[in-house]
Amino acid sequence: MQNLHRIQVLLVLLLLPFFSGCALLVAAGAATVGTGVAVSQDRRTGGMLVEDQNIESKSNRRISEKMGDNAHVNVTSFNRNVLLTGEVSSESVRKEIEQAVKGVEHVRNVVNEIAVAPVSSFTSRSNDALITSKVKGRFMDGGKFQINHVKVITEDSVVYLLGIVNADEAGSAVDIARSTNGVRKVVKVFEYMN
Repeated sequence: MQNLHRIQVLLVLLLLPFFSGCALLVAAGAATVGTGVAVSQDRRTGGMLVEDQNIESKSNRRISEKMGDNAHVNVTSFNRNVLLTGEVSSESVRKEIEQAVKGVEHVRNVVNEIAVAPVSSFTSRSNDALITSKVKGRFMDGGKFQINHVKVITEDSVVYLLGIVNADEAGSAVDIARSTNGVRKVVKVFEYMN
């Protein structure tokens, strides 16, 4: 299925110069097909995907209202389990953010990995994005599980793995992430299937 998606993207890129007037329509169609495939293979329902997006949006709004630009916090929701990462100025602010997110409708659990530290630099965040890309690429190359079953978040070179997985998938994901260049630590935030 992944090869089919790659072929579709390659085909769009090759044909793009010939359809300059229709380029946006073709590209949008290819993106929609890719998104549809990813959603169909996700272990969460379509409703749960929307709910996770709503939880992230509402949580970010609450954090922004309370903290403004005085904190750097990332909110990731997967199956209504929320991971908080980033940096804040004090332990009391860290706890206040956690309580605000716990109060968002439908949140089941909050894993608070926010550090009490200065706000990370652009360089640090860029490095984290690179690490995330490398881990995801190695997941794809490894072919041991569907890559959309495991979500990868990186903060300060620490890789957080979220998803609904079985034990073999979890073990493979952790091994791949741990052995990726630049990864300092791996934290599992998995839900395990029976």
